[in-house]
Amino acid sequence: AGWRPEWRLKLFCLLLASSLSLAEEQTCTHRGDLEDAQLIKKGDIMLGGVFSFHSSWRNSQDDYEQKPRQLQCTSLNFRDFQFAQAMLFAIEEINNSSDLLPGVTLGYKMYDACGFIARSVKVALTLLNGNDIEALPADACTRPAQVQVIMGETSSSPSAAIATAVGPFHIPMQISHFSTCACLSDKTKYPSFLRTIPSDYYQSRALAHLVKHLGWTWIGAVRSNDDYGNNGMATFTDTAEQLGICLEYSVSFFRTDPPDKIHKIIEVIKSSNSKVVVAFLSHMDLDVLLNEFSVNNLTGYQWVGTEGWMFDSQIAAMDKNRILDGAIGLSIPKAHVSGLREFMFNVKPLNSSNSELFTQLWEALFSCKFKQSNSAEIQKKCTGEEDITTVENSFTDMSLMPIFYNVYKGVYAVAHALHEILNCNKTCDINVQLDPYTILQHLQRIHFKTKEGDEVYFNENGDPPAKYEIINWQRSDHGILNFAAVGLYDASLPADKQLNVKIGSIVWAKNSLQLPVSVCSEKCPPGTQKVLQKGRPVCCFDCIRCAEGEISNSTDSVTCVRCPLESWSNENRTACIKKEAEFLSYKEIMGSLLTAASLFGTCVTVAVAVIFIKYRKTPLVRANNSELSFLLLFSLKLCFLCSLTFIGQPSEWSCMLRHTAFGITFVLCISCVLGKTIVVLMAFKATLPGRNVMKWFGPTQQRVSVLGFTLIQVIICILWLSISPPFPSKNFKEFKDKIILECSLGSAVGFWAVLGYIGLLAMLCFICAFLARKLPDNFNEAKFITFSMLIFCAVWITFIPAYVSSPGKFSVAVEIFAILASSFGLLFCIFIPKCYIMLLKPEKNTKKNMMGK
Repeated sequence: AGWRPEWRLKLFCLLLASSLSLAEEQTCTHRGDLEDAQLIKKGDIMLGGVFSFHSSWRNSQDDYEQKPRQLQCTSLNFRDFQFAQAMLFAIEEINNSSDLLPGVTLGYKMYDACGFIARSVKVALTLLNGNDIEALPADACTRPAQVQVIMGETSSSPSAAIATAVGPFHIPMQISHFSTCACLSDKTKYPSFLRTIPSDYYQSRALAHLVKHLGWTWIGAVRSNDDYGNNGMATFTDTAEQLGICLEYSVSFFRTDPPDKIHKIIEVIKSSNSKVVVAFLSHMDLDVLLNEFSVNNLTGYQWVGTEGWMFDSQIAAMDKNRILDGAIGLSIPKAHVSGLREFMFNVKPLNSSNSELFTQLWEALFSCKFKQSNSAEIQKKCTGEEDITTVENSFTDMSLMPIFYNVYKGVYAVAHALHEILNCNKTCDINVQLDPYTILQHLQRIHFKTKEGDEVYFNENGDPPAKYEIINWQRSDHGILNFAAVGLYDASLPADKQLNVKIGSIVWAKNSLQLPVSVCSEKCPPGTQKVLQKGRPVCCFDCIRCAEGEISNSTDSVTCVRCPLESWSNENRTACIKKEAEFLSYKEIMGSLLTAASLFGTCVTVAVAVIFIKYRKTPLVRANNSELSFLLLFSLKLCFLCSLTFIGQPSEWSCMLRHTAFGITFVLCISCVLGKTIVVLMAFKATLPGRNVMKWFGPTQQRVSVLGFTLIQVIICILWLSISPPFPSKNFKEFKDKIILECSLGSAVGFWAVLGYIGLLAMLCFICAFLARKLPDNFNEAKFITFSMLIFCAVWITFIPAYVSSPGKFSVAVEIFAILASSFGLLFCIFIPKCYIMLLKPEKNTKKNMMGK
């Protein structure tokens, strides 16, 4: 409403002009150049074909001042001629069959895409709308699609382009025989695309599993810079990473790239350490790379290839320097179609199309010319009667028979779908209106067997079942190359059975029978663990020896496992062995010496007791309280013997016995010594006038005091055993590789109460003996008791830090040594001087001498 009047006038004039124009133009008109099919044959139902009869084209510079020129195709491609021949053979076989499509003939229109994606789309649209010279402009917009199905393209990128252009309309649908890109399985993008060759999704995964199976974890990768190479390598890389395979480099190129880019790729490969090259390349791109390898004299690499070139005899013929010898990779399983070879050799029917294409093919096959040019070069004249069986080139090579078979199966799949749609029995209902979408639906459901016995069907993604042969390039001594089958990969089998490789049958690079090694780091042996190198891929690592107490019993272990508590690692860190149980044993030297010392002390004590019994009526024995002396000798003998309970493997009873026996016998011993000391001291104090002290220290009182002192220790031991007794335990802390069998104290308070009580009695005994050391007597026993108590106290004072700091069985040995040392101190200081007098100085063993003062 706010527009200016002049704008409203201009808009009105524009709409009026448009209306008049539409009224005048009642028919559809063609846009662009008209295209002629290279090969054509009329039929009731037409099939389209898009093949690259030429593999390249001549670039032309457009100046936008005149109409762009037609694409100039170059480099005749025998391979796609063979694919076209396979399609023709299948069509002829079906037309001559009375069982399949009776009364209906199939025709075809085939176009040359020249390996150019834009042209592939253009000729596909031509097949769709009849934009060719023979089409009448008047009815071009009203008639149905010219062909029901397009057979082709050979490569993935052109197929993807065609499927993108015509797929959403399902007019027509497309069946490819050699487009393997996994991207084409996406039915949301390519709903009407089918193929008779497996998806690269399976091939890429199969290649990764093959590389892993052969032990290669450090590899290089080269790919075609197109849908086939990029998508295939992406899936391969993902699977390789999951399997622990690392790519040292991954480079891409296209055959039309400038030379300097190819040179950079060669430099990357030359500077790499990996000797395995995974080549996800088309045969045309590999041809360019092989040429560069030859120029740079690069040999000795182990090639791993895809079905794009692995069984291509043309590549083998171009490999003059035998760079690819020993290559291993995947190929479509071998196939044979009876009659196809003979049909292909009979190329004369191709001439029925009156196409320039036939002339080019014939001249290329026989290196002749139908018409001599004005150039100086003179070639032999073609007669048209040459015998193709005398020619040896890629056209007569049948090594691509598996792919020919894919073309053959694609045509037959269409025929079976049409057979159902047309309700064919003895005849077909030719009045049925054909709809490409209906054909697609029937194609997705078909399941039939070819005359060779192979099943043909498509899954939900429009792909056939994935099955590959693993082949190896083996060259004989005469230089003849053989594509030897050395294994099989079948994706329909369980995961652990999909790959089957006969490694012993493989010939590797440089004609070697030894499996090549291609790793960034050598495998870590058992006993070590992998530690990644900083900043490098996961395949580059160092092998670090497991720490003490840890093991790894497998190759390339990422961690070391700690041994159980009662086990320890062996010297190689490969297995856990049971720890040696250690305790003070009678069989070892230290245990034997301590046992001998204990028995020696016991024997000496018994010997002293025998001497005292023999001289029990002598003044020396009677003057030194013979009853306490014999009780002291008995307790000393028990002290020596109780040390034996500390030797040997600890048990529940031995643990309780050793500490309680030690505590009670030592208190009994000290009580006896204390009683003797008090008697000596009180005997002299009692001589003072008015004192009657000795009545309190008679034999009965002495017995009661010894019993009382000992009873207190017995009560302490009973409480200890009742509350928290000692028990056998395993000490894992002192030694890493040993188990120390020892007696745990249970209650530390009980243990130190026992020792403390012994120490208290010893100090009391020492004080009393010290006070009586200068009493007037020719043989004052208090002096020897004082000295013995000094030894006893010194031993047990040094025992405490030594016991606490000694590891394992040595703490037990320290305790035994303290028992024996203190026992020997008491025995030697108190009794040996008396034995010396009784045996060697009997003249001093008289009452007169004893009462000298």
